[in-house]
Amino acid sequence: MAPLQHTIKAVIRKGDEFYVAECLEINVVTQGRTLDETIANLQEAVTLHLEGEDPEEYGLTQNPKLLLTMELDTVHA
Repeated sequence: MAPLQHTIKAVIRKGDEFYVAECLEINVVTQGRTLDETIANLQEAVTLHLEGEDPEEYGLTQNPKLLLTMELDTVHA
């Protein structure tokens, strides 16, 4: 059995009008107009997704942390 993960990894991308956040380990996707709103929405969505579930079924420890990565466009000089 694989060790349980202490983190849920998520990627945040900037769209045309919204930031979009997507978890890699669980099926959670959300959006927001600002980065702060997107992160708050992601925390709420993950909490609701795992509510009443056994995190071990997802390979997670109790109360896993969110590890966020932001995808940025390359800037050329």
